[in-house]
Amino acid sequence: MIDPRQFRDDVVQPTLAAMDMGGAAPENLLMGTAAVESGLRYLRQLHEGPAVGLFQMEPETARDIVQRYLLNRDEIDTRFQRAFQLINTGEIDWQDVAIADVRLKLLSDLRFATAMCRLRYWMVPEPLPAADDIEGLGRYWKQHYNTPQGAGTPEKFVAAYRNLIG
Repeated sequence: MIDPRQFRDDVVQPTLAAMDMGGAAPENLLMGTAAVESGLRYLRQLHEGPAVGLFQMEPETARDIVQRYLLNRDEIDTRFQRAFQLINTGEIDWQDVAIADVRLKLLSDLRFATAMCRLRYWMVPEPLPAADDIEGLGRYWKQHYNTPQGAGTPEKFVAAYRNLIG
């Protein structure tokens, strides 16, 4: 298992700061998302599902974010690329990103996965709950990340958060 304090301090906070999308509420939401989705230990979805990385994002979801959402939002795309420096020069051709490359990035690059998770939530027009409202963050996660059809519950989010994060 990844140490939650190190993950927050060394991955989540600097990634969100680089994207100018940080703060206590987004940090707690992402920490809770990683806790409930992967237990901060699994890189691949159990039972052979498509989700990967600590945030258990499906590669198709990530590709949709970069090809549909970032493609038309230069300022957000610039923040995203600055956060994890996928490439050092030039711009990413989002239309030419292969799903296998997205999957590998979600598995192997903690900053990329963190940035993708934050963008998934950033796309939601509903404001985030307060940072200390863990139950509210759990409901937000269920509605906007796990989806109503998903197997997770807000109670599982809260339990995972309190057990792993504090």
